[in-house]
Amino acid sequence: MKIKKAIIPAAGLGTRVLPASKALPKEMLPIVDKPAIQYIVEEAVNAGITDILIITNRGKGVIEDHFDHSIELEAMLEKRGNTEMLETLNKTANLANIYYIRQRVTRGLGDAVLRAKDFVGDEPFAVLYGDDVIIGEKPAVGELCEAYEQYGKSVVGIKPVPDELLVKYSSLKIESVGDRLFEVTDMIEKPKLSEKFSNYSVLGRCVLDSEIFDILEKTPLGAGNELQLTDAMKVLAKNGKMMGVDFSGKRYDMGNKLGILKANVEVALDHKEIGEDFKEYLKELVKGL
Repeated sequence: MKIKKAIIPAAGLGTRVLPASKALPKEMLPIVDKPAIQYIVEEAVNAGITDILIITNRGKGVIEDHFDHSIELEAMLEKRGNTEMLETLNKTANLANIYYIRQRVTRGLGDAVLRAKDFVGDEPFAVLYGDDVIIGEKPAVGELCEAYEQYGKSVVGIKPVPDELLVKYSSLKIESVGDRLFEVTDMIEKPKLSEKFSNYSVLGRCVLDSEIFDILEKTPLGAGNELQLTDAMKVLAKNGKMMGVDFSGKRYDMGNKLGILKANVEVALDHKEIGEDFKEYLKELVKGL
């Protein structure tokens, strides 16, 4: 079954990137000339997804504005004959059918996903974490969708991470079944190193069957006194209903100051307008380091 719906949880408070995120949602922090969340939406669209629900909270109306038309701005661009930028803005406003719902109380990723129950219905759906921009030749969520279509099981995007990050993320019990493809049989959220299954962790993407909603409704609050999506996915894994894909793109953690800087530098180096000039600037800069 083709995946046509996706949700993007974007209700986090962005405490790791304060004070920048006090007035500007971290999902709107730019990577060169586009906000982080636009890269995520474009990834979903490039994977064939047509309907996207973005889960926000107070103070994030600017996200809705970004994916809407700006009549005054577009009129000004048309008057000035800037057709290239006008086309860019029109394309942004028409990427997909984008809907919004608020998570009024921030109670974890599992709670955010549960709020999408009516939107999803009984279809499988993708989840693209609002903190994670993944850039590569193939859309990362598309690689997960392909695995879902092949195996008919929920799929998580995974990567090996060092121990110091593993304790902040999750640890997966896995068995390789092919190139970059694994069967996932157990997982634990924010483990102690003595509890880890492997250094593979869920990072930023998953494709889930709608049965996850029934599981979430029965799942007690977990780490941080929040409803953890990992705790619900663990049930799927232990019942033999989960795969893992080591996606090919590169992930940038946009809830992390260093991750934001890495994303900007590496995207800028490939940018068609400024890439060469930026490369020369960096060459001169590093001479003084």
